[in-house]
Amino acid sequence: MFSFAPSKEQKMVKDEFAKFVKDMVIDAAHDMDEGGEIPKDVIQKVWELGASISMIPEEYGGFGMKDSPVETCLILEELAYGDMAFAIAATLPSLFIHPLAEMGTEEQKKKYLPLYCGENYVPCTLALHEPHYGFDPTDLKTSAARKNGSFVLNGKKCFVPMARQSGHLLVAATYEGASNLFIVEGENPGISISDREKNLGLNALETHEVTLENCEIPAEDRLGGDAGCDYDRLLQKMRIAISAIGTGISRASVEFARNYALQRVQFGERIAQRQSIAFMLAEMAYEVDAMRLMTWKAAALLEAGKDAKRESYLAKLYAGEMTMKVVDNGVQVLGGHGYIRDYPQERHYRNGRGISILEAVATL
Repeated sequence: MFSFAPSKEQKMVKDEFAKFVKDMVIDAAHDMDEGGEIPKDVIQKVWELGASISMIPEEYGGFGMKDSPVETCLILEELAYGDMAFAIAATLPSLFIHPLAEMGTEEQKKKYLPLYCGENYVPCTLALHEPHYGFDPTDLKTSAARKNGSFVLNGKKCFVPMARQSGHLLVAATYEGASNLFIVEGENPGISISDREKNLGLNALETHEVTLENCEIPAEDRLGGDAGCDYDRLLQKMRIAISAIGTGISRASVEFARNYALQRVQFGERIAQRQSIAFMLAEMAYEVDAMRLMTWKAAALLEAGKDAKRESYLAKLYAGEMTMKVVDNGVQVLGGHGYIRDYPQERHYRNGRGISILEAVATL
């Protein structure tokens, strides 16, 4: 038998993050977007809830809990329900510490994990996207070459979250025809970081272009050592994570549109009573459920130790298309108000565009 309900423990975690988002994020999201900054004390509270380090072994500073991709999906959906930029920023260290914890050598874990699993939130990030047309994460232009006891990296990255604030970056590059990840210090002289990118959405989140020019790192800082890492599994985790975020944005758009339609009166009736609006809201609602179920299915496969390449790709593809459809309908339900920045639908619309474009902004 299949169960489509969270376990008791999962529901407790979901409810805890939902309460936090209601109390601390929803009302502040507009100001964060307008001001282009997320208060550090709010991010710190998410850190203390263990969103990024719960599955890290206690010996490295984590909580030592069982790794659960499904539970992480629940958390990401709740955080993105509050605001997508906030969800990414609050869980950003996961992009560095989760691959390290799962695929790093014992020496790498001992050296780096304690730096980012302490009591306080410390940024670290992943550099995957490249600024060229038709970017394919499995066909990277950034290259790595051996040089005596080192690796030398060359290439350009874009959409790197909080690159300037990060002490370390995981950089994706091609080595001997295969995609690999390399640990690079933020102050490495071979790295240059651009000014903040000006994006359509995610105004509260800093992203940067990163240029690697003869960036030399020790050979032991190839993730996984000589054996390398399971790059494809990381892609699966990131795709499922962005699908969960898309589900959260879409749910927020549906609920705001529904509540607005129930309150807005025109020509003596609530607009929710009009068939065109009612049908639109119903379609939005079932697309959110479909996104969530596809995301959970892919996450459940990973949790069972199985390959989810097909399922994670389809979940992200569907989430990218349907998030844009849902948030567009959300704007339409509000009419002219949907185009005004004082209403969250306009922000959902701008942020939702990123679901189909972005890969490396969140992971399980």
